[in-house]
Amino acid sequence: MPKMKTKSSAKKRFKLTGTGKIKRKHAFKSHILTKKSKKRKLKLTHATLVHEADEANIREQLRLK
Repeated sequence: MPKMKTKSSAKKRFKLTGTGKIKRKHAFKSHILTKKSKKRKLKLTHATLVHEADEANIREQLRLK
């Protein structure tokens, strides 16, 4: 039986932290930035953790146990 492949899209979007949590970037920071406030754009710059409700689905896509 062949090896299970990871989802390439998930591989590009998510990283694991040292404690095993999944890190992600914020959306809405790529274009149409003139109407967004400086405060909003600054908050979107920093990475955050994936919500625990979505974590199992992403772990399955990354083929993590």
